[in-house]
Amino acid sequence: MMTKKTISASRASLILFLCQMITALEVPLDLSQPPTITQQSPKDYIVDPRENIVIQCEAKGKPPPSFSWTRNGTHFDIDKDARVTVKPNSGTLVINIMNGGKAEAYEGVYQCTARNERGAAISNNIVIRPSRSPLWTKEKVEPKHVREGDPLVLHCSPPVGLPPPIIFWMDNSFQRLPQNERVSQGLNGDLYFSNVKPEDTREDYICYARFNHTQTIQQKQPISVKVFSTKPLTERRPTLLTPVGSTSNKVELRGNVLLLECIAEGLPTPVIRWIKEGGELPINRTFFENFKKTLKIIEVSEADSGKYKCVARNPLGSTHHTITVTVKAAPYWITAPRNLVLSPGEDGTLICRANGNPKPNISWLTNGVPIAIAPEDPSRKVDGDTIIFSDVQERSSAVYQCNASNEYGYLLANAFVNVLAEPPRILTPANKLYQIIANNPALLDCAFFGSPVPEIEWFKGVKGSILHGDLYVFHDNGTLEIPVAQKDSTGTYTCVARNKLGKVQNEVHLEVKDPTMIIKQPEYKIIQKGGQVSFECTIKHDRTLMPTITWLKDNGELPVDERFIIHKDSLAIMNVTDKDDGTYTCVANTTLDSVSASAVLTVVDRPDPPFDLELTDQLERSIQLSWIPGYDNNSPITNFVIEYEDGMREPGVWHYQTEVHGTQTTVQLKLSPYVNYSFRVIAVNEIGRSQPSEASEQYLTKAAKPDENPSGVQGIGSEPDNLVIIWEPLKGFQSNGPGLQYKVSWRQKDVGDEWTSVIVANVSKYIVSGTPTFVPYEIKVQALNDLGYAPEPAEVIGHSGEDLPMVAPGNVQVHIVNSTLAKVHWDPVPLKTVRGHLQGYRIYYWKVQSLSKRRRRHVEKKILTFSGNKTHGMLPGLEPYSSYKLNVRVVNGKGEGPASPDKLFKTPEGVPSSPSFLKISNPTLDSLTLEWGPPTHPNGVLIAYTLKFQPINSTHELGPLIEIRIPANETSLILSNLNYSTRYKFYFYAQTSVGSGSQITEEAVTIMDEAMASRQVDIATQGWFIGLMCAVALLILILLIVCFIRRNKGGKYPVKEKEDAHADPEIQPMKEDDGTFGEYSDAEDHKPLKKGSRTPSDRTVKKEDSDDSLVDYGEGVNGQFNEDGSFIGQYSGKKEKEPAEGNESSEAPSPVNAMNSFV
Repeated sequence: MMTKKTISASRASLILFLCQMITALEVPLDLSQPPTITQQSPKDYIVDPRENIVIQCEAKGKPPPSFSWTRNGTHFDIDKDARVTVKPNSGTLVINIMNGGKAEAYEGVYQCTARNERGAAISNNIVIRPSRSPLWTKEKVEPKHVREGDPLVLHCSPPVGLPPPIIFWMDNSFQRLPQNERVSQGLNGDLYFSNVKPEDTREDYICYARFNHTQTIQQKQPISVKVFSTKPLTERRPTLLTPVGSTSNKVELRGNVLLLECIAEGLPTPVIRWIKEGGELPINRTFFENFKKTLKIIEVSEADSGKYKCVARNPLGSTHHTITVTVKAAPYWITAPRNLVLSPGEDGTLICRANGNPKPNISWLTNGVPIAIAPEDPSRKVDGDTIIFSDVQERSSAVYQCNASNEYGYLLANAFVNVLAEPPRILTPANKLYQIIANNPALLDCAFFGSPVPEIEWFKGVKGSILHGDLYVFHDNGTLEIPVAQKDSTGTYTCVARNKLGKVQNEVHLEVKDPTMIIKQPEYKIIQKGGQVSFECTIKHDRTLMPTITWLKDNGELPVDERFIIHKDSLAIMNVTDKDDGTYTCVANTTLDSVSASAVLTVVDRPDPPFDLELTDQLERSIQLSWIPGYDNNSPITNFVIEYEDGMREPGVWHYQTEVHGTQTTVQLKLSPYVNYSFRVIAVNEIGRSQPSEASEQYLTKAAKPDENPSGVQGIGSEPDNLVIIWEPLKGFQSNGPGLQYKVSWRQKDVGDEWTSVIVANVSKYIVSGTPTFVPYEIKVQALNDLGYAPEPAEVIGHSGEDLPMVAPGNVQVHIVNSTLAKVHWDPVPLKTVRGHLQGYRIYYWKVQSLSKRRRRHVEKKILTFSGNKTHGMLPGLEPYSSYKLNVRVVNGKGEGPASPDKLFKTPEGVPSSPSFLKISNPTLDSLTLEWGPPTHPNGVLIAYTLKFQPINSTHELGPLIEIRIPANETSLILSNLNYSTRYKFYFYAQTSVGSGSQITEEAVTIMDEAMASRQVDIATQGWFIGLMCAVALLILILLIVCFIRRNKGGKYPVKEKEDAHADPEIQPMKEDDGTFGEYSDAEDHKPLKKGSRTPSDRTVKKEDSDDSLVDYGEGVNGQFNEDGSFIGQYSGKKEKEPAEGNESSEAPSPVNAMNSFV
């Protein structure tokens, strides 16, 4: 919000100019002129009798006037009264009454006359009256005995003072008596009771009268009022205590304040309503006071005359009173006479027009003498309210008085006629500089005097032409107005005044400045208490003006506080408090204009805590809580949180009870028996939670039987011969009374036993000993206290303690599904032998030996658990071509039963793993030597190796593929008849009777012929080639380092990725030390997938002839099935890691081969 105020240097002058236009030309004091009264005391002058009386009369004229006084219409000889003096060079009287004088001796009507050789001016009639504050007359005040409900008027009847005193009622302690619609003070000072109540009984109703002029207060004798009760009270319709009757009249003078009053009595107390018959009450000037018993209209005029009706109403009826108001008017000016300056031979008029009700009489005086008996002047002619002058001469100079009077007052005005012959003179100082802001009016002064009245002309510049047209306004007092000054209005202006006696001119200068603007205004801010805020205010101004920036708060000065930091273009407030809330205004002032911009700072904070907590509607199980919200600190309260304290059990600990919306201030709270409640309320807004309110009064509810029983009742045996009954005990006030205990009952299910019960203290467990092993029991736990039992509790089923299962599963059978998967069947044990909750069956299995290696190994048992009453399960992750043993055990909550006899089974052959290594060496022109190691996991009897190879040309295209089958007992091979200087790619894998295993790949290069080698040596001996090779070697080294870093971050060699992508799951054995199961894609799959790089890229396995579901797969220690049927988990038991038996990666090419390949 931005406001702009332009201060023109001519503004003050404009007011003076307008005044001059109204009062005519001011005559310079160095020229002869009749007297003019400049200051006088008021017409009705009430003086303090303890101070000197000063009656003012000041006047000006040339020559200076002399003064004289009349008192009560006769000459007042000042020299004969030692107490009366006149101020030097003044007509003001000072009457000294401080030293024994009495003001009453100087009461009267005084009039001052100021006279010189050109005429005489007179003052108003000044009525001098000393103020009076008389004492109350002695009177005996009788006590008032009033029946309850009756009306009462206590009369004040103050002494008549001058001016009239101000009346008010107080008690002995100087406290004002409370007033309301029932009890109020009338305009006459009386105290009115529409009906009395017992609480009105008191002995100190005292009326006080305050006399402001003498600053004294008079006190009436105290009035005693005693109200006696009579039942029942009789209601009655209203009647008026004041004014009496149905009609009355009121006369008020124009411009005064009209006060109309109606005070009514009745039971119930009446209410007052005002109307104006035939019209509306004037808007903006009508006010209701004294609880609408007084109608107040300010600045009344004749249009306010009419009939005003007050209506008093209560439920039993109404009454009314009509007041006829007549507005009269003391005389008031329509046209007051103005001083008239004429040159010899000129004509003129004096006009005196006034109005009033009744219409005033107009009379003329000249030099204080009625014009009818004044010396004749042939140049004047009186025509009612006008005096016409023609062909005046110097002797026609005089002071004329116009008196307009009626029965309500008078007006007296002095106006002189001054006949002068004077050449023009310009009163405005020469070369005066005016500075103005662009786009504002410029007012250039040319105050002048001359007789006859000079004509005024304006010019711009040294040789400019006379100014005229719509761009300028020429005022009668000589002022030149430029309504919208622009930058090009800057310059020198010349004012020329001429009459028949001469001519004079004056130059003034105008400068038009750029306006001051706020280009970055402060913005509305919301800040949390304790934070800091900044308001910006950047201004642009005329470079010749020096602005000052002032910051205001709520249109007043900033607080004197070091937290307020004023910078050049901003205001910062540190550690904001709630008192900083308000409107901040940046005011940029120059000598010519002022511009301001405001922004509101809203300080928000957590609410103030609620207060005045009250408990009502107190019942056994509920109560109503109400409160008064604290100040929301400019962030609306969103909700109230009600908390309670149990002063009996947890004093000082507050718990959440409920919460309600932020507009709600009452809540019905549910209570529990036997709790000593206190409540508090916390208000919440967007900023946070208020401090808690003060705690309410305490409320102790009566004790009662428990309403509820313990929850979580269970029966679980900890030993084979016991039953442990546990429950969640009742908390806090859930006990509903003192002496909380529990009745614990139990009986064996389905045997017809009676309930066995014990009552225990406030605990959460009871142990029943000597029970049969694992039999069901019916259990219930009931709460009770000193007042009785809770409702009958629900029964729950529990079991006595478990023991280990007695027998092992029988008829264990193994069915081989494939080389890595077997299915196990067994017969379930009888349930009665489980002796507990059947949790499932557990298979222990272990590898005895590998049939291909024919050597025993460390026995490592693995465990799979099958939940529930299963009779079969799957064993995944077996190693092909191996001998295994297993047994099966039943499991309950106590542990495992005995194991079934060990069952031996063998897995068939599978495909082998890849050869452990492939090494290529001894390259010649047409041959390469290959060496390899057997597969780490042959998974059966190897029958052969297969070698495939193909050449790679310079564009990395592959040639025809050649395949060679090699006996299984070979470990090396020399390949002959190869092309020289050619790169070959080799694929090598082993085979069993089941199929081919994973392949291993390698590349190698044959060497060049001797002629090419010699050329190469020749080139290699050249310096440029050596430098080039060094650079290439350095580049390769850098690339190798980068590759090494990337590989350590998880990268793969491309060859390895290809091996992984084409691996056959049938020839990938599971590592013995892997310890985890692979995943299955659906419930039809039976071959487990291997973990890591051995997993097929499409994550599927071949379907074989088994239809077993994945449900048949067991659990390891943490084993489980996913919802999609895939198996996850791990083997249980300890595992030993086997040492590596080979290296899957091949040897890198030699530097010579790398060189050959580069060439």
